[in-house]
Amino acid sequence: MKKKRILVAMSGGVDSSLAAALLIDNGFDVIGATMKTFCYSENKGPSKTCCGLEGITDARHVSEVLGIPHYVFDVEEDFTTNVIDDFVSEYAVGRTPNPCVRCNSNTKFPDLLEKGRLMGCDGVASGHYVRITDRTGLGPFLSRGSDLKKDQSYFLWDLPKTMLPFLHFPLGNLDKDTVRKKARELKLITADKPESQEICFVPSGNYRDLLERKLPALHPSLQPGPLVTLTGDIVGTHEGFASYTVGQRKGLGGGRNDVFYVVEIRPNTREVVIGTKEQCFHPALEIGNLNWLDEEPESGSTLGVQIRYGASDVPATVRTTGKSMILEFKTPQRAISPGQSAVLFSGNQVLGGGRIQSALDGDELSVRT
Repeated sequence: MKKKRILVAMSGGVDSSLAAALLIDNGFDVIGATMKTFCYSENKGPSKTCCGLEGITDARHVSEVLGIPHYVFDVEEDFTTNVIDDFVSEYAVGRTPNPCVRCNSNTKFPDLLEKGRLMGCDGVASGHYVRITDRTGLGPFLSRGSDLKKDQSYFLWDLPKTMLPFLHFPLGNLDKDTVRKKARELKLITADKPESQEICFVPSGNYRDLLERKLPALHPSLQPGPLVTLTGDIVGTHEGFASYTVGQRKGLGGGRNDVFYVVEIRPNTREVVIGTKEQCFHPALEIGNLNWLDEEPESGSTLGVQIRYGASDVPATVRTTGKSMILEFKTPQRAISPGQSAVLFSGNQVLGGGRIQSALDGDELSVRT
């Protein structure tokens, strides 16, 4: 019987390296692929990100050790349109984007699947810590990785449902220590490589550098504006609301007796609203740009909602459905940031999700539902 051929996304890190090795051990015909997502010469700082030049070199070296072919796909044009431009436009209107979500759903996996089909591949794979589980008669579904500390399902909620039958995640049942141990046993050069923490196209770590290159010099998001309280009192100034996100504590200036946080950004007036920790909590939120990997939840159903990476999902009830959805939390949640992802779960299964449109207070919830 002919081996199934799998195209593996290899970033040059230990996770994708071991993913390729495990697929080989499981009898697949494996091809490695690294995506060139942006022009390195335009980005200041080191090229050691998951998509940088060092990543390509390490992925190629691992592929040679494993005895598999390796290709580099130039997806810069699509990546710029789908990820970088979206990143800039979101900050320009006072929202905080999830570039990894955009990359996975609009560039990485669609492009891999398309190119894989042209190369005779039966599926694609990556080193994400998530699982694909088959349900008899119901098709595959996406669920959290077994290692909840490393679970990356938060970044994959926006994948098209039609892709699920073609996806492979070999690390879904492993933890990070086991991954590194297995990579050392295989003598892979990526075994002890540090994880990349920065945004790949912002290697300097300061995303405002990118905004200043991409936006007009006098764009409102980069101009000074007032720091105000919820009651409208002006208590200071800021150097551009694009430098802030809801829940942020640093960068608000000193000289105050209480600790303050960003509770709202008002792009129309260039106001950054600050308040106490208690004022950061809201009982509900509205999400849009919805995507479902299973049946859409009905109004009145209770499910788990995760509003930031690394956080646990918390119980919430669906109050409205349609092009957008309003969810009421069992207990109010802190720092609900517009632009971020809200991912919906039934147990460990990913139902789908959406982009956070706004946090809602009690009065707004009553009016909207």
